[in-house]
Amino acid sequence: MTDFEQIDWIDFEKVELRVGTVTNVEEFPEARKPAWKLTIDFGPEIGTRKSSAQITEHYDRDSLLGRQIIAVVNFPSKQIGPVRSECLVTGFYREDGSVLLAVPDQPVPDGAKLG
Repeated sequence: MTDFEQIDWIDFEKVELRVGTVTNVEEFPEARKPAWKLTIDFGPEIGTRKSSAQITEHYDRDSLLGRQIIAVVNFPSKQIGPVRSECLVTGFYREDGSVLLAVPDQPVPDGAKLG
């Protein structure tokens, strides 16, 4: 069994995990590992955010456009090469190191908070 650092509920409440819809997907040839540049709409309260995601092994442009994803929207922006990442797209690592997106199993309003 793995030991995890315990956190308080108040720590979890600080993380803004929100649902957004991918509205644009661009190639990211400058990335060290294959990645997509994503534009994600989180609804009127948050607006659109950009991010990069190393998910090219399982997702092509067409499978990402219009897909709802879950992202952390309250981390500070981070410069990744020429891309200013404004949110962290979430996913699960497989044994081979590839990533599968964490997604809602049914549509929800953009900006909905994981709770």
